[in-house]
Amino acid sequence: MVTRANAYDDPLIAAVYDLENTGRADTDFYVGLAQNLGSSRVIDLGCGTGVLACELASRGHQVIGIDPAGAMLERARQRPGADRVEWIIGDAEALAAHRADLVLMTGHVAQEIHDDDAWHMTLVSACRALRPGGHLAFESHNPLLREWEQWTPERTLQRLKDPMLGAVETWNVLLGVDADLVRFESHNRLASSGRDVVARGALRFRSQRMIEAALVGAGFVVKHVYGDWRAGPVTPASGELIFVAHAGASGIMVGEQP
Repeated sequence: MVTRANAYDDPLIAAVYDLENTGRADTDFYVGLAQNLGSSRVIDLGCGTGVLACELASRGHQVIGIDPAGAMLERARQRPGADRVEWIIGDAEALAAHRADLVLMTGHVAQEIHDDDAWHMTLVSACRALRPGGHLAFESHNPLLREWEQWTPERTLQRLKDPMLGAVETWNVLLGVDADLVRFESHNRLASSGRDVVARGALRFRSQRMIEAALVGAGFVVKHVYGDWRAGPVTPASGELIFVAHAGASGIMVGEQP
Protein backbone atom coordinates (compact mmCIF):
# COMPACT_ATOMS: atom_id res chain seq x y z
CA MET A 1 0.00 0.00 0.00
CA VAL A 2 1.29 3.45 -0.98
CA THR A 3 -0.15 6.48 0.82
CA ARG A 4 -0.04 9.87 -0.88
CA ALA A 5 -0.72 13.05 1.08
CA ASN A 6 -0.82 15.11 -2.13
CA ALA A 7 -3.13 12.66 -3.85
CA TYR A 8 -3.62 14.37 -7.19
CA ASP A 9 0.12 14.38 -7.93
CA ASP A 10 -0.05 10.62 -8.45
CA PRO A 11 -0.63 9.60 -12.11
CA LEU A 12 -2.77 6.64 -11.00
CA ILE A 13 -5.09 8.85 -8.98
CA ALA A 14 -5.26 11.39 -11.80
CA ALA A 15 -6.34 8.57 -14.14
CA VAL A 16 -8.91 7.24 -11.67
CA TYR A 17 -10.22 10.78 -11.20
CA ASP A 18 -10.97 10.83 -14.92
CA LEU A 19 -12.76 7.48 -14.73
CA GLU A 20 -14.90 8.60 -11.79
CA ASN A 21 -15.83 11.96 -13.29
CA THR A 22 -17.25 11.08 -16.68
CA GLY A 23 -20.67 12.71 -16.12
CA ARG A 24 -21.67 15.79 -18.09
CA ALA A 25 -24.21 17.53 -15.83
CA ASP A 26 -21.77 19.90 -14.12
CA THR A 27 -19.77 20.51 -17.30
CA ASP A 28 -22.92 21.32 -19.25
CA PHE A 29 -24.07 23.69 -16.50
CA TYR A 30 -20.84 25.69 -16.43
CA VAL A 31 -20.51 25.76 -20.23
CA GLY A 32 -24.06 27.07 -20.44
CA LEU A 33 -23.35 29.64 -17.75
CA ALA A 34 -20.27 30.93 -19.57
CA GLN A 35 -22.22 31.24 -22.80
CA ASN A 36 -25.27 32.90 -21.21
CA LEU A 37 -23.07 35.42 -19.39
CA GLY A 38 -21.13 36.19 -22.56
CA SER A 39 -17.86 35.42 -20.78
CA SER A 40 -15.06 35.82 -23.30
CA ARG A 41 -12.18 34.96 -20.93
CA VAL A 42 -12.60 32.18 -18.35
CA ILE A 43 -10.28 30.95 -15.59
CA ASP A 44 -10.82 27.38 -14.38
CA LEU A 45 -9.24 27.39 -10.91
CA GLY A 46 -8.53 23.84 -9.79
CA CYS A 47 -9.03 22.62 -13.35
CA GLY A 48 -8.01 19.03 -12.63
CA THR A 49 -7.62 16.94 -15.77
CA GLY A 50 -9.04 19.70 -17.94
CA VAL A 51 -12.42 18.35 -19.06
CA LEU A 52 -14.26 21.63 -18.53
CA ALA A 53 -11.38 23.86 -19.66
CA CYS A 54 -11.07 22.05 -23.00
CA GLU A 55 -14.83 22.04 -23.52
CA LEU A 56 -14.98 25.79 -22.93
CA ALA A 57 -12.07 26.37 -25.30
CA SER A 58 -13.80 24.31 -27.99
CA ARG A 59 -16.76 26.73 -27.72
CA GLY A 60 -14.54 29.72 -28.47
CA HIS A 61 -13.79 30.96 -24.95
CA GLN A 62 -10.27 32.04 -24.01
CA VAL A 63 -9.43 29.69 -21.15
CA ILE A 64 -6.76 29.50 -18.45
CA GLY A 65 -6.60 26.27 -16.46
CA ILE A 66 -4.86 26.46 -13.07
CA ASP A 67 -4.12 23.47 -10.82
CA PRO A 68 -1.45 22.70 -8.19
CA ALA A 69 -1.08 19.03 -9.19
CA GLY A 70 1.37 18.29 -11.97
CA ALA A 71 -0.08 14.83 -12.68
CA MET A 72 -3.52 16.32 -13.26
CA LEU A 73 -2.18 18.99 -15.63
CA GLU A 74 -0.12 16.40 -17.51
CA ARG A 75 -3.30 14.49 -18.20
CA ALA A 76 -5.11 17.72 -19.13
CA ARG A 77 -2.44 18.59 -21.70
CA GLN A 78 -3.10 15.29 -23.49
CA ARG A 79 -6.77 16.07 -24.17
CA PRO A 80 -7.98 16.93 -27.67
CA GLY A 81 -7.97 20.71 -27.99
CA ALA A 82 -5.66 21.18 -25.00
CA ASP A 83 -3.43 23.43 -27.10
CA ARG A 84 -6.19 26.06 -27.00
CA VAL A 85 -5.92 26.33 -23.20
CA GLU A 86 -3.20 28.10 -21.22
CA TRP A 87 -2.20 25.67 -18.46
CA ILE A 88 -0.64 26.96 -15.24
CA ILE A 89 0.58 24.94 -12.28
CA GLY A 90 -0.37 26.85 -9.14
CA ASP A 91 -3.20 27.91 -6.87
CA ALA A 92 -5.22 31.07 -6.21
CA GLU A 93 -2.03 33.16 -6.03
CA ALA A 94 -1.67 32.66 -9.78
CA LEU A 95 -4.85 34.67 -10.31
CA ALA A 96 -3.00 37.91 -9.57
CA ALA A 97 -1.37 37.92 -13.01
CA HIS A 98 -4.60 37.44 -14.97
CA ARG A 99 -7.99 38.99 -15.68
CA ALA A 100 -11.18 37.20 -16.62
CA ASP A 101 -14.92 37.60 -17.12
CA LEU A 102 -15.65 34.37 -15.26
CA VAL A 103 -13.76 32.36 -12.62
CA LEU A 104 -14.90 28.78 -12.01
CA MET A 105 -14.04 26.36 -9.21
CA THR A 106 -15.51 22.97 -10.08
CA GLY A 107 -15.16 19.40 -8.83
CA HIS A 108 -15.99 20.61 -5.30
CA VAL A 109 -12.52 22.13 -5.11
CA ALA A 110 -13.93 24.87 -2.84
CA GLN A 111 -14.39 22.23 -0.13
CA GLU A 112 -10.72 21.30 -0.29
CA ILE A 113 -9.77 24.76 1.01
CA HIS A 114 -10.04 24.08 4.73
CA ASP A 115 -8.45 27.06 6.44
CA ASP A 116 -10.76 30.08 6.84
CA ASP A 117 -8.00 32.57 6.00
CA ALA A 118 -7.03 30.63 2.88
CA TRP A 119 -10.68 30.42 1.85
CA HIS A 120 -11.10 34.17 2.28
CA MET A 121 -7.95 34.94 0.31
CA THR A 122 -9.02 32.58 -2.49
CA LEU A 123 -12.31 34.44 -2.84
CA VAL A 124 -10.59 37.83 -2.62
CA SER A 125 -8.08 36.77 -5.29
CA ALA A 126 -10.92 35.64 -7.53
CA CYS A 127 -12.74 38.93 -7.05
CA ARG A 128 -9.62 40.93 -7.94
CA ALA A 129 -9.03 38.81 -11.05
CA LEU A 130 -12.47 39.59 -12.43
CA ARG A 131 -13.14 42.41 -14.81
CA PRO A 132 -15.99 44.80 -13.85
CA GLY A 133 -19.22 42.84 -13.94
CA GLY A 134 -17.39 39.51 -13.90
CA HIS A 135 -18.69 36.40 -12.15
CA LEU A 136 -17.49 33.61 -9.88
CA ALA A 137 -19.22 30.22 -9.85
CA PHE A 138 -18.61 27.03 -7.88
CA GLU A 139 -20.42 24.24 -6.05
CA SER A 140 -20.30 22.59 -2.64
CA HIS A 141 -22.01 19.46 -1.30
CA ASN A 142 -25.09 20.21 0.78
CA PRO A 143 -24.12 19.41 4.40
CA LEU A 144 -27.75 18.74 5.38
CA LEU A 145 -27.55 15.38 3.59
CA ARG A 146 -24.60 14.23 5.77
CA GLU A 147 -23.36 12.11 2.86
CA TRP A 148 -20.13 11.26 4.66
CA GLU A 149 -22.15 8.81 6.78
CA GLN A 150 -22.34 6.64 3.64
CA TRP A 151 -18.57 6.61 3.11
CA THR A 152 -17.94 2.94 3.86
CA PRO A 153 -16.02 0.48 1.68
CA GLU A 154 -19.21 -1.48 0.99
CA ARG A 155 -21.28 1.53 -0.11
CA THR A 156 -18.59 3.34 -2.10
CA LEU A 157 -16.94 0.41 -3.89
CA GLN A 158 -16.58 0.96 -7.64
CA ARG A 159 -15.03 -1.31 -10.25
CA LEU A 160 -13.65 0.73 -13.12
CA LYS A 161 -11.61 -0.01 -16.22
CA ASP A 162 -8.99 2.15 -17.91
CA PRO A 163 -7.44 1.30 -21.30
CA MET A 164 -3.93 1.71 -19.89
CA LEU A 165 -4.36 0.70 -16.24
CA GLY A 166 -6.81 -2.14 -16.69
CA ALA A 167 -9.28 -2.92 -13.91
CA VAL A 168 -9.26 -0.64 -10.86
CA GLU A 169 -11.22 -0.93 -7.61
CA THR A 170 -11.91 2.22 -5.62
CA TRP A 171 -13.57 2.79 -2.26
CA ASN A 172 -13.67 5.36 0.55
CA VAL A 173 -13.17 5.10 4.29
CA LEU A 174 -14.39 7.76 6.71
CA LEU A 175 -11.63 8.72 9.16
CA GLY A 176 -13.36 11.33 11.28
CA VAL A 177 -15.60 14.37 11.52
CA ASP A 178 -14.58 17.56 13.30
CA ALA A 179 -17.46 20.05 13.11
CA ASP A 180 -17.83 20.66 9.34
CA LEU A 181 -14.43 19.16 8.41
CA VAL A 182 -14.69 15.57 7.20
CA ARG A 183 -11.53 13.47 6.86
CA PHE A 184 -11.37 10.34 4.70
CA GLU A 185 -9.21 7.91 2.75
CA SER A 186 -9.74 7.01 -0.90
CA HIS A 187 -8.33 3.61 -1.92
CA ASN A 188 -7.34 2.88 -5.54
CA ARG A 189 -6.26 -0.72 -6.13
CA LEU A 190 -4.96 -2.07 -9.44
CA ALA A 191 -6.24 -5.56 -10.16
CA SER A 192 -3.14 -6.43 -12.22
CA SER A 193 -0.64 -5.86 -9.41
CA GLY A 194 -2.66 -5.45 -6.23
CA ARG A 195 -1.02 -2.05 -5.73
CA ASP A 196 -3.26 0.13 -3.55
CA VAL A 197 -2.65 3.88 -3.68
CA VAL A 198 -4.36 5.57 -0.73
CA ALA A 199 -5.20 9.24 -0.92
CA ARG A 200 -5.89 10.97 2.38
CA GLY A 201 -8.05 14.04 2.15
CA ALA A 202 -10.59 16.25 3.85
CA LEU A 203 -13.55 18.37 2.80
CA ARG A 204 -15.21 21.35 4.47
CA PHE A 205 -19.00 21.01 4.41
CA ARG A 206 -19.86 24.69 4.86
CA SER A 207 -23.49 25.71 5.11
CA GLN A 208 -25.17 27.88 2.50
CA ARG A 209 -25.25 30.78 4.96
CA MET A 210 -21.53 30.45 5.70
CA ILE A 211 -20.63 30.46 2.02
CA GLU A 212 -22.85 33.44 1.25
CA ALA A 213 -21.26 35.38 4.13
CA ALA A 214 -17.77 34.50 2.89
CA LEU A 215 -18.62 35.69 -0.61
CA VAL A 216 -19.99 39.00 0.65
CA GLY A 217 -16.94 39.44 2.88
CA ALA A 218 -14.66 39.01 -0.14
CA GLY A 219 -16.44 41.68 -2.19
CA PHE A 220 -19.03 39.60 -4.04
CA VAL A 221 -22.79 39.79 -4.30
CA VAL A 222 -24.58 36.46 -4.43
CA LYS A 223 -26.68 36.43 -7.58
CA HIS A 224 -27.98 32.84 -7.69
CA VAL A 225 -27.90 29.76 -5.48
CA TYR A 226 -29.08 26.54 -7.11
CA GLY A 227 -29.76 23.11 -5.67
CA ASP A 228 -29.01 20.99 -8.73
CA TRP A 229 -27.42 21.08 -12.18
CA ARG A 230 -30.78 21.90 -13.77
CA ALA A 231 -30.75 25.23 -11.91
CA GLY A 232 -33.49 24.13 -9.54
CA PRO A 233 -34.06 25.80 -6.16
CA VAL A 234 -32.24 24.77 -3.00
CA THR A 235 -34.22 22.40 -0.77
CA PRO A 236 -33.19 20.29 2.25
CA ALA A 237 -32.88 17.35 -0.17
CA SER A 238 -30.64 19.17 -2.66
CA GLY A 239 -27.37 17.38 -3.31
CA GLU A 240 -25.52 20.53 -4.34
CA LEU A 241 -25.21 24.18 -3.39
CA ILE A 242 -24.22 25.94 -6.62
CA PHE A 243 -23.24 29.59 -6.28
CA VAL A 244 -23.05 32.29 -8.92
CA ALA A 245 -21.78 35.65 -7.62
CA HIS A 246 -20.49 38.92 -9.03
CA ALA A 247 -18.98 42.14 -7.77
CA GLY A 248 -20.42 45.64 -7.86
CA ALA A 249 -24.19 45.19 -7.85
CA SER A 250 -26.71 44.13 -5.22
CA GLY A 251 -29.46 41.63 -4.58
CA ILE A 252 -29.78 37.88 -4.00
CA MET A 253 -31.90 35.94 -6.47
CA VAL A 254 -32.19 32.29 -5.46
CA GLY A 255 -33.14 29.49 -7.81
CA GLU A 256 -33.49 31.46 -11.07
CA GLN A 257 -32.27 30.26 -14.45
CA PRO A 258 -28.62 31.18 -15.22
